Amino acid sequence: MERRGTAQVHATSPVARVGRALKGDKTVNEVAAQFGVHPTLIHDWKKKLLAGAEAVFASGAKATGPPEDKTAELYEQIGRLKVELDWVKKNLPPSADAKRAMIDDGHAELSVRRRCQLIGLGRATYYREPTGESAENLALMRLIDEQYTACPFYGSRRITRWLATQGHEVNRKRVQRLLRVMGLEAIHPKPKLSAGRGHKVYPYLLRDVPIDRVGQVWSADITYLPMASGFMYLAATIDWFSRYVVAWRLSNTLDGAFCRDMLDEALATGTPEVFNTDQGVQFTAGAWVERGEAAGVRVSMDGRGRCLDNVFVERLWRTVKYEDVFLRGTSRCPSWSGAAGVLRLLQRARLHQSLGYKTPVEVYRAGRSKEPARK
Repeated sequence: MERRGTAQVHATSPVARVGRALKGDKTVNEVAAQFGVHPTLIHDWKKKLLAGAEAVFASGAKATGPPEDKTAELYEQIGRLKVELDWVKKNLPPSADAKRAMIDDGHAELSVRRRCQLIGLGRATYYREPTGESAENLALMRLIDEQYTACPFYGSRRITRWLATQGHEVNRKRVQRLLRVMGLEAIHPKPKLSAGRGHKVYPYLLRDVPIDRVGQVWSADITYLPMASGFMYLAATIDWFSRYVVAWRLSNTLDGAFCRDMLDEALATGTPEVFNTDQGVQFTAGAWVERGEAAGVRVSMDGRGRCLDNVFVERLWRTVKYEDVFLRGTSRCPSWSGAAGVLRLLQRARLHQSLGYKTPVEVYRAGRSKEPARK
């Protein structure tokens, strides 16, 4: 009787309940969902907890010590697993690259093998350097970028057919993937869903508004730039009246951090009356909008599918690509120093017909000198 009572006590313990969940009729994914952990962790739990539970149930027949000692040992194991679970929940990132970056070599208690297990990252993936795009794909991306700049209304079907006329027989799925990597999408009318995309949509404030002074309107946008060994993204903030690039940043990913850095740099030089952007995720994020509103800027956004609402930045991208990037090749321009040189040339040397054949820096400085002193 006493032995049965001991078994009953242990059967109602938290350890036994976890063991029953692991041995039940649920799949590993279902159990993982129940406990809110990665499926890889379930396999390890099952090994450790069931092995420990056998020792607990066997302790009633063996005179090796009181059951409480074994229970304490199991609770200690559960405590350690909880520490590991907390580590996973706090640090688990979404992508393999981010997971690889979070595994450092200085952790005192968890090995690299164990950390890879906890976050669901294969050790081979951790140790293997990610491969970039092939030379053939980079050449295709350059051609696609040139054609997209000339015909932004071309979708994957027409670009695939156009590449075939250039001697590149590739299928449409490949072109679609390269367009996604480059962050390009054909300009076309999109369905107007009443639910929207979950962000606040600000109205377009610049329709039929005369632009007659420096600092009246700024706008920002992002474009893709090909490189000899990859690609970069260039973000710029431009003053509409003078065509002057107030601030710019380069990045190898489309995250919002480099756009916020550009915004901080731009607002450090002054504050426009209206700041216009498209509805990209970088510009509809709360950090971007709140920073602009805190500086006293009126936020304006392009209508969906209306690239001409931000025509001055689009014209800047055409100038950058056709007058430098495509002309000089990819070996020098889209690096940090190369991009700085291109923008410096456009600011200080390129004469603009719309500015009376003056340079943007001349018009911008003249306009700033007429601004009233800020308090």
